[in-house]
Amino acid sequence: MDFRKYHALGNVYLVVSPDEFPDEPAALIIKNICHKHYGVASDGVLIGPFSSNVADFGLRIFNPDASEAEKSGNGLRIFCRSLWDQGLVKDKPFTIETKGGVVKAQVSDNGLRVDVEMGKVSFLSQDIPVWGESREVLLENLNVMSLNHIYSAVTIGNPHCVILVESPTEIMAKEFGPLIETHPNFPNRTNVQFMQIIDRNHIVIEIWERGAGYTLASGSSSCAAAAVAYKLGLCDSSIKVMMPGGQIDVEINDDFRVSMSGGVTSICHGSISTECLSQLFH
Repeated sequence: MDFRKYHALGNVYLVVSPDEFPDEPAALIIKNICHKHYGVASDGVLIGPFSSNVADFGLRIFNPDASEAEKSGNGLRIFCRSLWDQGLVKDKPFTIETKGGVVKAQVSDNGLRVDVEMGKVSFLSQDIPVWGESREVLLENLNVMSLNHIYSAVTIGNPHCVILVESPTEIMAKEFGPLIETHPNFPNRTNVQFMQIIDRNHIVIEIWERGAGYTLASGSSSCAAAAVAYKLGLCDSSIKVMMPGGQIDVEINDDFRVSMSGGVTSICHGSISTECLSQLFH
């Protein structure tokens, strides 16, 4: 199985052609590919490009646990870079269909930077989804491990839980992230961001990704956290989101349509052996 490996601010994805999957991708294969010891070590697998009736390209996104993600900001930027490297796009805008909707993208700086219009965010509980009556989910209480967290929830095609804290840490994300991801409040599980407001144009986040775990950077998480900061009146519409892996620039318009811009780096191209794909491990 041939692949291309990239990282977007430390968030690693493999890009694999749909031709490598004549049938529906098996969970075992996805898990083996992503495993950091037994596979190629990846935060997910991007399968594409597919033909699409509504966009220039189609894309499927799989997490390391083999669950399928609706959308991934870093995954989308990496996929765009792979299209550029294959000569399938130039420096003009193009569209990509994901399970979480169609986005518009553009590659610049000779492939090193990608801008993506991620779509319109929603804070409505039925859209995200969040358990309970229909409402905008803003500054609500969430009790985890006998501690109360103040959170806001948002979807940008995939669900997010944004928690305001004084100083986010990796330990915090790893301790509370998996418990919040699977909390009964979130029927489809959720991505989790622990967010600190620095000033009107800067925030810091630590991230726990649904189906992937602790992550150095995330495009959709950056957009979700920035949207919450703007919605709550804590930041302006142009926000630099700082993460352990680096920075993503987010722009939010009056209609809460969100765009992001960030770097992508090529790591390697290669081939995964059949032996690796079929192994069983514990």
